[in-house]
Amino acid sequence: MAQPNLGEAIIVYDDPDEGTVERTVDNERIAYFQDHWIVKLDEDEAGNDIVRRIPYQRVHYVDRSVEAFEDEMQTLRHQVESFAKDIQSTLLGGSDDTDRDGPHHIDVEPGSDDDG
Repeated sequence: MAQPNLGEAIIVYDDPDEGTVERTVDNERIAYFQDHWIVKLDEDEAGNDIVRRIPYQRVHYVDRSVEAFEDEMQTLRHQVESFAKDIQSTLLGGSDDTDRDGPHHIDVEPGSDDDG
């Protein structure tokens, strides 16, 4: 079966060493997450991805060709849901599977208004 064409992206950003850089990559090699554009550059000998994280402040623009805008929005939705789960885990502790058995109750004892 033939691999579907996922389109390409052009990202233009400022690099401290190279100045303004324009890079064309396949859509599957670029993502936006936590205020950074992440671009897969290559793989090392062990098969690990080599990526460049580019802060959004350094990016002039990103042009992407997509087969369906709905697919692009679905990807964004998954990124937001992932971020929300990370926040939930950080604030409530534990994994989201074990913390779904209802609200968390915290007993608070009344204190005095005196600071001293």
